[in-house]
Amino acid sequence: MTGQVTTVDGRVAGRRGQATRQKLLDCLGKMLGTSPYRDVRVIDVARKAGTSPATFYQYFPDVEAAVLEIAEGAVRESAGLSELVAGRSWSGRAGRQTAEDLVEGFLAFWRKHDAILRVIDLGAAEGDRRFVRIRTRVQGAVVKPLTESIESARAKGRAADQGPSAAALAGSLVTMLAAVSSQPKSLQALGAKQADLKPTLTLLVHLGVTGRKPTK
Repeated sequence: MTGQVTTVDGRVAGRRGQATRQKLLDCLGKMLGTSPYRDVRVIDVARKAGTSPATFYQYFPDVEAAVLEIAEGAVRESAGLSELVAGRSWSGRAGRQTAEDLVEGFLAFWRKHDAILRVIDLGAAEGDRRFVRIRTRVQGAVVKPLTESIESARAKGRAADQGPSAAALAGSLVTMLAAVSSQPKSLQALGAKQADLKPTLTLLVHLGVTGRKPTK
């Protein structure tokens, strides 16, 4: 946590206050992984953090405000996903490695932030613009550089000139990665083995960007 931290009434929080605030966020984050978002109450978060509801309300007006704070943390970390695509080669074996790194990094990011990402999707599906904006920023960390990669591959003749727009294709690939990342158990129940998902996603991402199968 960086920058100046203030309480709900505008006072600057000291070191202990910042630690308490972060502990509340950490406890809430863990609870989101085991309880439905709508069932989480301030009193439960405060009790888990070893403090009182009054203390919670010093830093957050409600549970939703704290959830949005956690979501912003996921957004900040999602910026690192851009590095898996921006400036990377998509030709030959290097292209296969780029696709593998993107898939591995995306799945790892989703596993780490699974609880809050599910809440973001829920809020976005319900039309809450705050969550829609957050989801757009998370996806944009990959969609934007991936769009540039597709345009570059097409310009160099390594992808078909005709087809969907680069942005539409990049957005579809990222949506696919997010969908697979969020429901591995369902896919496994349908016969898709966990060990087969990564190479399959790598193949599809590489095909989407270059129009060709990755070099072995």
